[in-house]
Amino acid sequence: PNEIATSPELFQVDFYANMKGLDISCSLGTALGTNVDFPCNSTGIGVVSLSLAASGLSFLMLIFLMRKVNAAPRGTDEMNKLSELIQDGAKSFLRTEYKYLAGFVTVVCGILVLLYCLDPPTGQTIDGVRIGSCFLAGAMLSAASGWGGMVVATDVNVRTTQAADKEGLSAALRVAFTGGAVMGFTVVGLGLFGISLFFWLMTLGHNDENNKFTYAVDNLAGFGFGASSIALFARVAGGIYTKAADVGADLVGKIEMDIPEDDPRNPAVIADNVGDNVGDVAGMGADLFESFVGSIIAAAALAPSNDIRYIMLPFWIAGAGILSSIIGYFFVGTKDGATQKQLLFALHKGTIVSSLCVLGLSAVIIWLLFDGHEGSVKSGWRVYGCIIIGLLAGIMIGQATEYFTSYSYYPVRSITDAGVTGEATVIIQGLGIGMISCVPPVLIIVATILGTNALAGAYGIAIAAVGMLSTLGVTLATDAYGPIADNAGGIAEMAHLDERVRGVTDALDALGNTTAATGKGFAIGSAVLTSLSLLAAFKDKSGLNASGLSLDIGDPIVLSGVLFGSMLPFLFAALTMLSVQKAAGAIIVEVRRQFATIDGLMDGTAEADCAKCIEISTQSSIEEMILPGLYAIMSPIIIGLLIGPAALAGMLGGSIATGMMLAIMMSNAGGAWDNSKKYIEIEGACGGKGTSTHKACIVGDTVGDPFKDTSGPALNI
Repeated sequence: PNEIATSPELFQVDFYANMKGLDISCSLGTALGTNVDFPCNSTGIGVVSLSLAASGLSFLMLIFLMRKVNAAPRGTDEMNKLSELIQDGAKSFLRTEYKYLAGFVTVVCGILVLLYCLDPPTGQTIDGVRIGSCFLAGAMLSAASGWGGMVVATDVNVRTTQAADKEGLSAALRVAFTGGAVMGFTVVGLGLFGISLFFWLMTLGHNDENNKFTYAVDNLAGFGFGASSIALFARVAGGIYTKAADVGADLVGKIEMDIPEDDPRNPAVIADNVGDNVGDVAGMGADLFESFVGSIIAAAALAPSNDIRYIMLPFWIAGAGILSSIIGYFFVGTKDGATQKQLLFALHKGTIVSSLCVLGLSAVIIWLLFDGHEGSVKSGWRVYGCIIIGLLAGIMIGQATEYFTSYSYYPVRSITDAGVTGEATVIIQGLGIGMISCVPPVLIIVATILGTNALAGAYGIAIAAVGMLSTLGVTLATDAYGPIADNAGGIAEMAHLDERVRGVTDALDALGNTTAATGKGFAIGSAVLTSLSLLAAFKDKSGLNASGLSLDIGDPIVLSGVLFGSMLPFLFAALTMLSVQKAAGAIIVEVRRQFATIDGLMDGTAEADCAKCIEISTQSSIEEMILPGLYAIMSPIIIGLLIGPAALAGMLGGSIATGMMLAIMMSNAGGAWDNSKKYIEIEGACGGKGTSTHKACIVGDTVGDPFKDTSGPALNI
C-alpha cells in the first residue's frame, strides 16, 4: 500500500478497476517490479501463442475438409458445365470488384501512412508504416476469405446435387455442410492468424517497452478498419448483384412466363446462381471476418490498465473456439426423409457441442491466466460469466430468429395463409412479422449488456462478443451451406434431373433460408456488442472520458448526433434498396427482350444469352456500391471534424440503436417471406404450386429478397 500510494496514477487505475470488479495485479505488479511470473511476464509472441497454434489447426482442418469435398463425385458433364458457368461468373464479378477496391484501399492506406508519419502516437515516424501495413493486411485477408469461400462453394454445389441424386438427403446435407465448413474455417483461420501475427509484429521496435502492448492494440485498429472497408463494399455490391438477378429472374420467369424456378430457358438463371455465391458466400465471409477480428480488437483495446492477461484472453478464447468448432463439425448429421425440425436439430447439434466445449476450455484458460494472483480468481470468474452470457445470448438469438423464419412455426405459416387474399396481405403480414421479431433479440441483447456490464464493465461487454463469435467456425458453416444447397437445386433443375432430386435440394434450401436468417441475427447481435465496445474505446481514446465533456442525452450537441445517427441506417437501407430496384429493372428489360426476340427460347430449342445478364448485374452492382459505401465511411469523419467528438459519439450511438432494429426487421421479414413460399412448394400448403396463393407468396418473396440479402445484412457493418 505504501508503494502504491507513491504513484497516484496507479492508485486511481487500481481503484477504478476494482469498482468494476476487475483485478489488475499484473499491470501493478509489473510497474512496481513484483509479481512478474506467468502470465504477467509474457512477451508479444507469448500473448498470441495459443491463437497462432489454433489458426494452424484451422488450416489443417481445411486440408481435411478439402479432401472430403474432392472425394465427393461431381456428376454428369452437363451438371459440371453448369457449375463451371456459375464459378466463372462469380470469379469474373469478384475480380472486377476487387480491382475497384484495390484503388480505394491504396488511397486510404496512403492517407493513413501520411497522417501517422506526420503525427506519430508513439513519437516514431515508423508508426505510419505500422498502421498502413495493418490496414492492408486486414483488407487483403478479408478479401481472401471471401474469395476462398466462393471458390469452394461453386465447386461443392454440383457435388451436392450428385449426392442428392444418388445417395439422398443425409449425404447431400453432409456434402453441402462440409463446403460451408470450408468457408467457416477459412474465415476464422485467416482472421485469427492475421490479427495474432500483426499484434506480435506491432510489439517490436518500440522505444517505450512498458506501453508496447497498448501501442500494438492501437495499431490493430487499422487491421479492423481494412477488414471493415472490404466487408462493407463486398456486402453491398454482392447483395445488389444477387438480388437484382434474383428479382429479375423471378418476376419475368415465374410470374410473367409461368416457368419453374431455375428453368434453363430463363436468361437470368445463371446470374441468379452466381449471385448466391458473390453475395451470400463471399460477401458474408468478408462481413463475418470483420465481426470476428473486430470483437477481439475491441476487447483487447478495453483491457484495463494495459494488463496483459486481459489482452491475452480474447485471443485465447478465439483459439479455443476454433478447436471447439472442429469438434462440433463431427456432430452434424441426419437421416433420409428428415423433417425441417429434424434438419434444424441436425445443425443445432454442432453449435451446441461447440458451445459446451468453449465453456470448458474457457474455464481452463481463466484458471491459467488468473489463478495464483491475489484477488485475480474472483476477477477472472467474473469475466468467465461474461463469456457464458455471450454464448447463451448467441444461441438464444438464433432460436428466436429460427422461430420467426422457419415454416415449422406459426409466423411463417401465417404469411402463407395471408396469401389466400392476395399479394398485399402477404406483404402486410410479412412486415408485421419482421417488426415483432425485433422484440426477443432486443430483450436478449439488453439483458446481455446489463449483465456483462455489472460483472466486468465495458470489458465484459466486449468479451461477451468474443464468446458469442468464438464458435464462428461451425455457425458460419451452417450459414454458408444455404447458398450451396440453393445452387444445387438450380443445377438439378437446369440439368433436367428427376423431380425427386429437386425435392431433396428444396428441403435443404428451405433449411438454408432459416439458417441464413439465424446467422444474420447472430451477426447482428455480435455486431451490436462489438460496436458498443468500440464506442467505449472511442470515448477513451478521444479523451471524452478524461476531458469532462458531457455525453448527457439532454445535451443539444449529443442529441443532434443521436438524431443524425438514427437517420443513417434508413438512408443506407434506402440507397441499397433503390440500387437493387435499378439493377433489377435492367435485368427485367433484358430478360423480356430475349423471350420476345429469340425464336425457340420458350420451346427449349434455343439457348438464352446468360452472359448478357451476368454482365448487366456485374456492372450495375459495382456502380451502385460506391455511394452507400462512401457515405457510410465519410459520415463519422465529417461529423467528428465539423461538430466534435461528443456529437460523433451520439451519432454512433444512434446508428447502433436504429441499425440493429432495421437490420433484424429486414433480415427476418425477408427470410419469413421466402419460407412462406417454400412452405407451399415443399409441403403443398394452400393448394401447392401454381395457385394464386403461391403467386402471391412469390411476390412477397421478391420484396423480401433485397430485405434479407442486401440492405439488412449490410447494416451491421
